[in-house]
Amino acid sequence: MFILLSIFMTLPVHLLAFSGAPNAMAFAKSAAIVCGLGILGILCTYRQPRDLKPRFMFVLTVSSWLIVALLSALPFYLSNHGISMTDAFFESTSGITTTGATVFSGLDQMDPDLLLWRSILQWMGGIGIIGMFVAVLPFLRVGGMRLFSTESSEWTDKALPRMKTLSRSLLFVYVVLTAFGVLIYWLSGMTLFDAFNHSLTSISTGGFSTSDQSMGKFNDLILLESTLIMILGSLPFFLYVREIHGQHGVLFRDQQVRLFLAILFVVPVLITLYRWWVSPIPFNPLHNYVATLFNVTSVITTTGYASEDYSTWGPLAFVVFFFLMFVGGCSGSTAGGMKIFRFQLSLIILREQLMRLLHPRAVLSRNFNGRAVSDEIISSMIAYTFIFLLSLLLITVALAAMELDFITAITGALTALTNVGPGLGDIIGPADNFAPLPDAAKWVLSIGMLMGRLEVLSVVIVLSPAFWRG
Repeated sequence: MFILLSIFMTLPVHLLAFSGAPNAMAFAKSAAIVCGLGILGILCTYRQPRDLKPRFMFVLTVSSWLIVALLSALPFYLSNHGISMTDAFFESTSGITTTGATVFSGLDQMDPDLLLWRSILQWMGGIGIIGMFVAVLPFLRVGGMRLFSTESSEWTDKALPRMKTLSRSLLFVYVVLTAFGVLIYWLSGMTLFDAFNHSLTSISTGGFSTSDQSMGKFNDLILLESTLIMILGSLPFFLYVREIHGQHGVLFRDQQVRLFLAILFVVPVLITLYRWWVSPIPFNPLHNYVATLFNVTSVITTTGYASEDYSTWGPLAFVVFFFLMFVGGCSGSTAGGMKIFRFQLSLIILREQLMRLLHPRAVLSRNFNGRAVSDEIISSMIAYTFIFLLSLLLITVALAAMELDFITAITGALTALTNVGPGLGDIIGPADNFAPLPDAAKWVLSIGMLMGRLEVLSVVIVLSPAFWRG
């Protein structure tokens, strides 16, 4: 993993060979350090048994994301801009977890190699998230992928060839969608550099941009194209694989996909009508609908782009965006959040409890996507929800203890745990960034981003004393 990361660290220099990479030495030093650590690790563990027990996989999953985030900060820290280790780690963590929160300003004048590295981090994080959700978390009995794909929940010798085929197909789909994004952005008027960067961060639902204006720099056509790519990145990638292998229609028969698209159809229409009702100035329905659709999609998919400051659209819009930050995309996608399927399972449980009150002896089936939902999956969902809300409470209290106002504290904690990116309010809202926060808050939020990306439970398990006994 470290050696692969070191190869990616050389890409900004190679891709900008003709236009110049001002921080080439920083990337060269970082790549050398990371590659050296990788080689050292191989030498230290050569011929050692590789028994992938769940206990070891938990440690590997959590520690690898933490260490990769730390090592990915090296190019920022060693650059010519005097970036502190705190800011470098925050930015790299936001990148690798595809959160999109940033402490950098002046992006329009920033060195292109650093901008490209931010985008590459999010692209790497996106494919890493897909692989983790499809292969690792089901094996660890964490997350919701066991509800959708039994093929990915084994790590036996029999299952490994099937998993390798699935991994290659997932990577193929991811690369094709990335290339599609570059092409349509470029044809719509973006420079090739902007098109490449924004495609990397759109399909990964990351949200890093090359401008302080984010996507507000571009026209409505590009906003619609970005909306499409964010939606594509938020749908289950394993269903794309099934589609290209001949199982036509499985994508739109999936219950979570249907609800996800329904939300994206209904909510922007309602918010646009609300904005029209309260707008004191002449209202352009088409432009405002495009802006609303784009920003709602950006928040629900946890991408974090912004075309304008939607926190100023009125109290109702402010509240709606706050709750949309919880939602997230589909399981098995690059999106963060609590995921659509958990809300659907909650509705199933609610219906079941209501029916039991009316008919105490009734035998009720509990199905999702045509499959029976086991008590184990329901228990896992309830545990995740409780730990998520408890983590939100603790991080909010920690931020408030650092003298941050309530809106900044709670939306900062929420945007970190759901990997959305911008928060709400005057400090970390869509028109601002996280630079004004104290260093301690940035470290807390970085840990929050990692917890949210790893489905919270993975981190809690590794931190529990019972995990280390025996």
